[in-house]
Amino acid sequence: MKDKEIENLIKLEEKRQNSVINLIASENYVSKDVLRALGSVFTNKYAEGYPGARYYGGNEVVDKVENLAKTRALKLFIRQPADRKKWGVNVQPYSGSPANFAVYLALVPLGQKMMGMSLGMGGHLTHGHKVSATSKLWKWAHFGVDKKTELLDYDEIRKMARKEKPKLIVAGFTAYSRIIDFPKFRRIADEIGAIFMVDMSHFAGLVAGGVYPSPFKYADVITTTTHKTLRGPRVAIIFSKKEFSQAIDKTVFPGLQGGPHANQIAAVAVCLKEAMSPAFKNYAKQVVKNARALALSLSKRGWRIISGGTDSHLFLVDTWARGLSGKTAQELLETQKIIVNKNTIPYDTRPPFDPSGIRLGTPAVTTQGLKEKDMIKIAEKIDKILKRHANH
Repeated sequence: MKDKEIENLIKLEEKRQNSVINLIASENYVSKDVLRALGSVFTNKYAEGYPGARYYGGNEVVDKVENLAKTRALKLFIRQPADRKKWGVNVQPYSGSPANFAVYLALVPLGQKMMGMSLGMGGHLTHGHKVSATSKLWKWAHFGVDKKTELLDYDEIRKMARKEKPKLIVAGFTAYSRIIDFPKFRRIADEIGAIFMVDMSHFAGLVAGGVYPSPFKYADVITTTTHKTLRGPRVAIIFSKKEFSQAIDKTVFPGLQGGPHANQIAAVAVCLKEAMSPAFKNYAKQVVKNARALALSLSKRGWRIISGGTDSHLFLVDTWARGLSGKTAQELLETQKIIVNKNTIPYDTRPPFDPSGIRLGTPAVTTQGLKEKDMIKIAEKIDKILKRHANH
């Protein structure tokens, strides 16, 4: 590489990634094939429009790539060929936030109401948080978790939905460790005539691997990023029932975006094929096993795990219960090369930049081949580092 400054920084980051225990729940390590596609000549091609309807010439190969990515996306997540015909798929969104924004803009008139999980309880910024543009253009009602169980209370969600009458209900999380009951959400949406959307960005790889329930039997629209448990590039996919697909496609392009990133779409196609393999199913199973082992080991050492455990790839630890803020815990762990992120916990009384907990996830360390016995060792190390500063 001629640019030695950037080359050195790439090497430094590669060295950093290889020398740490990465417990960031939304990070993973892609394969060499995914990196190869990202750095391919598809970077050079401009492809405004959709396959067969581009605004530029020379897109015959890009059309094949995009169609292949769409075919693989449907095949991976929808087992029955007849069921795939009911769904449209868009692989052009640049990332998860614009994908969610595109769905809202396509299906919910500006100023109307939607409903989702609040950020502080485990939801996402684009589920209507006050600092997000989604809250400036639409009204929102937010549900959380029960104060005692720290689990979703579907009776309360139903009551809120009947009172607020949102046009769309979104289910999904960034920091909720339990399985979402999609049938219950479907019934709630049907009762008030709402569109039911699932943001499965965090658990898409677990769905693909068969270790987390699939939302496809119940949702009208499903969005996902591909760089978390799915172990792909930083792109998003929108699945939608055919009745919504045209409006969503028009909103993605030309409504919100220009030319798609063809190199990223190629990389998505690669990761989707990888996720169809038996090896990936074993990987997904191990991700959950590792998360449960890590949570249990920390719990045995006196650390309070939000909701008591996990059914997925992540969980929250209440560090403030032992006198440590999440920010302090994150910084202490990073000095010993354990990478986590500070995170609010349900009903947190501390500010988001210095909250009461940390979020831990196992997708990246599982990709590196770690198993349950390694999680016990990591828990011992975390405990040893933090308890020096804990109040008890």
